[in-house]
Amino acid sequence: MSVHYTLNLRVFWPLVTGLCTALVCLYHVLRGSWGVRAEPPDGADGGFPLLKVAVLLLLGYILLRCRHAVRQRFLPGSPRVGGHSAFSPRHFREPSLGILLESYYEHEVRLSPHVLGHSKAHVSRIVGELVRAGRARGSPGPIPGGALALAFRGDFIQVGSAYEQHKIRRPDGFDVLVPLRLPPLVALEPRSLGAEPALSPAFHGCFVCALKAPPGASGSQWLRDCKAFTDGFCVDVRGRRHLSATLVLRWFQSHLQRSLATVRYSLEGRCRVSLTPGGLEQPPTLHILPCRTDYGCCRLSMAVRLIPAVHLGDSVFLVAPPPPPSPFGPLLELPGGLRADALWGVNTARQEQKLLSWLQERAPPGACYLKCLQLLKALRDLGARGLDPTAAAQWGRILSSYVLKTALLTVLLREAAPAQGWDEAYLVERLEELVQFLRDCLLRRHTLFHCVLGPGGAAAEVGPLPKVLREAAPVNLLAAFDRHAREFAAARLLSTWQRLPQLLRAYGGPRYLARCPSPRSQRTQGFPEDEP
Repeated sequence: MSVHYTLNLRVFWPLVTGLCTALVCLYHVLRGSWGVRAEPPDGADGGFPLLKVAVLLLLGYILLRCRHAVRQRFLPGSPRVGGHSAFSPRHFREPSLGILLESYYEHEVRLSPHVLGHSKAHVSRIVGELVRAGRARGSPGPIPGGALALAFRGDFIQVGSAYEQHKIRRPDGFDVLVPLRLPPLVALEPRSLGAEPALSPAFHGCFVCALKAPPGASGSQWLRDCKAFTDGFCVDVRGRRHLSATLVLRWFQSHLQRSLATVRYSLEGRCRVSLTPGGLEQPPTLHILPCRTDYGCCRLSMAVRLIPAVHLGDSVFLVAPPPPPSPFGPLLELPGGLRADALWGVNTARQEQKLLSWLQERAPPGACYLKCLQLLKALRDLGARGLDPTAAAQWGRILSSYVLKTALLTVLLREAAPAQGWDEAYLVERLEELVQFLRDCLLRRHTLFHCVLGPGGAAAEVGPLPKVLREAAPVNLLAAFDRHAREFAAARLLSTWQRLPQLLRAYGGPRYLARCPSPRSQRTQGFPEDEP
């Protein structure tokens, strides 16, 4: 996505006015201190031209404020659903909505490329040192070391919206995969649960990972040789040993704590770091706080989720723990002899990044589909205002950032010429199309499938996929939610779109021109940025 810098008028005019006023005052002070009494030859006051310039700049600043206030006051109100469709072009393609969206995007949504770049570089340096220390320390826990030890592979993979150019608001949250190295004697046999008939749809995107002997190894001898590893990291599922996401996550958090103790002293001069364990339902979070002696230009506190990952091949990873399966928390009992601690999630971020890059290469300069995705996230955040915490959490889970990104990719790929019609001039129309498609998916008029899993996965067009992903059953991302929750989200989405001009005028624009009536922060809901 091409980035551009714009002049911030909120800062420019007050700064210029104050500077000119200070120059006038300084001129008169110096003039009085020098004891100048004589007037200029033409009889005019020598300070008048400079004073006149300052007054003109001040008047220009006041006129700019008045012009913006008048435009905010007299723009047409929000559209109403009279005797026609809620998505009628007559109502939603007014120039005023485009102006409001552009203003809201610039002031509330778009990230500074400079700050984002500094934040990503800082995260990369800190996490790199931590992972290298973890690799050098070896493996604590049930297997202290040797050929059967679990260990860090030594690299890390940055994933999520910050690295796909569609993160919004603040660069203070990042996701990083930490690949693990399995013992040479251990081979994996992953299997998708998408075709399990007795399993809830909430678990269709999960995987189980059985252990198997590598080629040429004797079964009984291999079991004896791997007993230490299987006792420490595996559980029994249907009579076979399976790699446990819960046990691996527990080891991972312990190993990170020891590795952090190793590098904490060397990082003291640059930042303060701490690690918050996520328990058995969330990966650990590395908190990076600016040091008091750090005088850099981007002093931000950042939270980095460190996710243990097992490589399947072709840049596809199994991750622990899997995403929460339902809005009401994980299920403790699974049918058919399955165990919750043996379930893994799948991360296909690299395939999705390749797909976005492939679409970006085909798009003409100035295509706005990533901007549409950012505004769609902002629309979701606006729709959460006024909801109680439980309803807001459910709203954010149904319209997670992953669901919104998948909806965009689906709309782009179903068109014969996805590059056409995504010019900046059609921003409102494309955003309206995405909202309507999401509403239809929530009402089950369309099905929103995972864009990688299954034989019809769109990401297969831009690169190879492991066989287990190609043969997996298609996964409906909204199947985990009941009818009432989906209908509530569809009605709320439509209501938010209808009231969008009002919401943008209330919560967007410069803070000194449009005061926010609600004291709540835009980030109080804490919606996940990159989780499915």
